Amino acid sequence: MKNTDLKSKFLGAMIGSALGDAIGELAFQFPREENLRSELDRLSEVRYTDDTAMALGLAESILDQGIIDEQHLGQTFSNNFEREPWRGYASGPPTVFYQVKQKGITYSEAAQGLFGGKGSFGNGAAMRIVPVGLFFHDSPDLYDQACASAKVTHAHPVGMDGAAIQACAVAGAVNLNPEEGFPLESSLKALVDFARTTEIREKMRLVKQSIDREISPKAATDLIGRTVAVQESMPFAVYSFLRHAQSFEDCIFCAIMNGGDRDTLGAMAGAIAGAYLGIEAIPQSWLQKLENLTYIEQLASRLAEAM
Repeated sequence: MKNTDLKSKFLGAMIGSALGDAIGELAFQFPREENLRSELDRLSEVRYTDDTAMALGLAESILDQGIIDEQHLGQTFSNNFEREPWRGYASGPPTVFYQVKQKGITYSEAAQGLFGGKGSFGNGAAMRIVPVGLFFHDSPDLYDQACASAKVTHAHPVGMDGAAIQACAVAGAVNLNPEEGFPLESSLKALVDFARTTEIREKMRLVKQSIDREISPKAATDLIGRTVAVQESMPFAVYSFLRHAQSFEDCIFCAIMNGGDRDTLGAMAGAIAGAYLGIEAIPQSWLQKLENLTYIEQLASRLAEAM
């Protein structure tokens, strides 16, 4: 792949994820598509949530370390949270950060202690995983790197597995040429085979079933789920991409307009669509309104240049 194509895909994935997050957050206030589009036209800036803030922290840590260093990553997350605690963080990550400070334990130890020692299987590790899917898109260590990035806040096997599948979807999208048509069957099989937990594997099979049978988005949400649990949101984000692989805009609206955890669904779907279609496919009218666009572009470009 030419460097220019790779850079376009990295930019598309990072910016696409941030836009999906920001527009998905708006959809909570404007759950009707017509009203949401009107609000998007009116606004001069759209603001992202903790989903993107943590993705940026993950990119920063990868660029600094060259791998996933769990302690460095956890400290980067903690520092960014202290600087911008108002981004909409759920209770899990701040609890982990506090436990590390108070007890002197590692981030993964603190994360393992959540939920009675089972760890979290929320979608927080998957929502931010896009830099891992990009940087390790051709690496045999993709699964392990994804899990390492997840376990500093989401130590449950399902939480890590869901993040790894999202990373696999992003990586797979980077490696495909949209001009050659989307290889639906092989891509779906790759995602099913990549999963290592029964919960995620079965949901990915339901995604395949939904696509094969052309099930509507509403019916797919009932079948697959759309909650903050990773096995009930990441699969629907993948479904939204697979249903609208050739349109970034349609993919985003499919992900966010069917209820549930809208901002995170948008972040995950936008990451895959952007990685597949590249930055050129993202509407300019949206692109120009994204908060902190220049910094996100810089991180994406540096990730591409480090390959």
